[in-house]
Amino acid sequence: MTAFAVSGCTAAPEHSAPPASAAAGAAVLNTNFADPDVVEVDGTYFAYATNDNNRNVQVASSTDLLDWEVLPDALPDLPSWIIPGKTWAPEVTRLADDSFVMYFTATNFAPTLQCIGVATASDPAGPFIVQSDAMIICPEDEGGAIDASTVLIDDALYLVWKNDGNCCDLDTWIQAATLSPDGLSITGDPIRILKQTEEWEDNLIEAPTIVVRGTGLLMLYSANSYGDDRYAVGAATAASIDGPWTKETGPILSTEGSGGLYRGPGGQDLVFGLNGKDYLVFHGWDTDYTYRALHVAETEWDADIPRVLTPE
Repeated sequence: MTAFAVSGCTAAPEHSAPPASAAAGAAVLNTNFADPDVVEVDGTYFAYATNDNNRNVQVASSTDLLDWEVLPDALPDLPSWIIPGKTWAPEVTRLADDSFVMYFTATNFAPTLQCIGVATASDPAGPFIVQSDAMIICPEDEGGAIDASTVLIDDALYLVWKNDGNCCDLDTWIQAATLSPDGLSITGDPIRILKQTEEWEDNLIEAPTIVVRGTGLLMLYSANSYGDDRYAVGAATAASIDGPWTKETGPILSTEGSGGLYRGPGGQDLVFGLNGKDYLVFHGWDTDYTYRALHVAETEWDADIPRVLTPE
């Protein structure tokens, strides 16, 4: 088995208490904390987020998904081939040897594209150390690559990402490839599995989260312009990683669909089994659209699709 646990399918310890009730639509961490990824380690949740607050990768910890402590920079040092100030959408995975690997998006000096790098740590809080002397995914002819995530399928660990095609009038394909046991390189040819096709998605889909659900797979993704109310979360299902994938009609979480409780929600992750309940973790804009805060919302399952519970 190549991995012990992967984010995007974070299982809670049975002894954890459920999150306390928060005001409807209120952020659980009311600061700029975009593109969250959550990993549970020995009863503590670690949430990672895009650069801000003088940190390349933000990290905060919690035991209940409600009260969070902001920790020091999880990725304090960047190598010379990365342009600082643009480190985002981190994904952290716990491997079988209890080490941790982080996949992050950053900008190369050459080619000057957003691409995916890798870093490792012995502690989920970091510090993570960048490995290799280059990005591990950087397709120049596809506009680069962003928004990495992982999923374990039949003992094979996959890296999943989006080519940054909307930077240069190209399609945005969600892609996947198998990873080496140490998580530091891909070992198979990338496969294209899903792209923008629906009117509500406009010219892009991104931020993929794939989880095993029953005998098949569920993908959550974000789509449209991240900077306003058009950003929303979609879902698709498939029997296997190479599809075919079937999209839900319309987004499963949006500004309009939530009655304005969440503004431009996206960058989502799932936490399973916290005292028998499952939660969607995501960012949403504040009322003035100046920052994207951290939200946690209980979900209920409609067949294989999670639906965020909102007040009547």
